[in-house]
Amino acid sequence: MELTERLKIAAEWLRDADGILITAGAGMGVDSGLPDFRGTHGFWNAYPALKAEDIGFQDIANGEAFRNHPIRTWGFYGHRLKLYRRTVPHAGYDILLRWSSTKERGAFVFTSNVDGHFQKAGFPENRVLECHGSIHFLQCTRACSHDVWSAGEFQPEVDEEQCFLTSPLPRCPKCDGVARPNILMFNDWNWIETRVKRQRLRFEAWVLSVERLVVVELGAGRAIPTIRNMSERNGSRVIRINPLDYAIDPSSGIGISGGALDMLWQLDESIG
Repeated sequence: MELTERLKIAAEWLRDADGILITAGAGMGVDSGLPDFRGTHGFWNAYPALKAEDIGFQDIANGEAFRNHPIRTWGFYGHRLKLYRRTVPHAGYDILLRWSSTKERGAFVFTSNVDGHFQKAGFPENRVLECHGSIHFLQCTRACSHDVWSAGEFQPEVDEEQCFLTSPLPRCPKCDGVARPNILMFNDWNWIETRVKRQRLRFEAWVLSVERLVVVELGAGRAIPTIRNMSERNGSRVIRINPLDYAIDPSSGIGISGGALDMLWQLDESIG
């Protein structure tokens, strides 16, 4: 099937929908200029100081890393926090937001991204489920309580050449232990799910309210299939947009080969 025909079918689904579920993985942020951590080399290109010490993504995005090497680990996460704060979400977010404004039930976002860019682009906080948490919220490394709080007052300073935090470590207000991002990491037994559980309850209620659901999946890979699984669990009209891994069972939806921003532009034109 040609791309134009795929776009035509997807556009018809979107016109008919009364609610849109937007499922997004790391590929959604690439068009905003965010680094792609897929593969060891992609990660090391973004963090050469870690390459020099043979530290991979799973080594530093790890629950133990904050306990064993908090200054180095906050060097990595502090840099990411500053990057996400200053990066402007690409125009594809605006297209999705405009589509959602025309639907009776609006849209809900289910994303594994921790960058907070859907909220930054204007999606309401109560219509986003961040299944891996958010870098814009903190928790105690020791998980001394179930509290999660805003990282808004934390302004990290980072030596990017060494990937070290040079400003004071953020602290838990209850026990004065080191605080960490409220993000689900590898081998992470202390992640506090309080915020995400509330998001999930809102999401489940919203899904039940939608009669003609369409799923728009963007930049979700197969290595960790959380996003793909969520897409395919929610109906038979999944629009899967991915540069390479766009295949999908025809009974579940339609695959479109391309980047998120480019294909959203083309879909928008097809909707008319």
